[in-house]
Amino acid sequence: MLKKVGINATISSDHEIIKKAHRLILPGVGSFDAGMEGLRSRELLVLLENRVLHDCVPILGICLGMQLMTKRSDEGMSEGLSWIDAETVKFDFDDSQKRLKIPHMGWNTLRICKDRKLFSGIEEEPRFYFVHSYHVVCRDKSDILTQTSYGYEFVSAVSKYNITGVQFHPEKSHKYGMNLLKNWVDSTSQLVSS
Repeated sequence: MLKKVGINATISSDHEIIKKAHRLILPGVGSFDAGMEGLRSRELLVLLENRVLHDCVPILGICLGMQLMTKRSDEGMSEGLSWIDAETVKFDFDDSQKRLKIPHMGWNTLRICKDRKLFSGIEEEPRFYFVHSYHVVCRDKSDILTQTSYGYEFVSAVSKYNITGVQFHPEKSHKYGMNLLKNWVDSTSQLVSS
């Protein structure tokens, strides 16, 4: 998807490539503990912390990648990256919502709570593709970038300084996803050049 919008990208867990990267994307498919173990086994935890928290390299977490940025998850026992003061919890519907399927899968709209840069040029109610059974609950409400309704309102994107996370999959969200990825690169250009 990045190549489709004219952005040169490399998929790698190589330490030297990550050390030179101007931006990082933390993707994620699978479970919380497996994701954290994958970072640990590749000895990426300290490197990512240095790049993101100390060097202030812009990072975008996608789906599980966003959840890994929290302190913990109902899905496992591992400690998360703790970059966002939040936890990841399983959808919990009351009796009137039991008909809703988990995982939440398909297209849904976002309610933008702050900073529209990421959604510049995207229509008023942007639609993105979701596939997830867990969602993020932020302790600091100022970290919430967007919310989405599925049985109840949940955090569908977070933003804190150089850290951005999205619960949806921009790479599967056609024109909306293409626009969002381009906007993310454009909006982080100032962070990269400073």
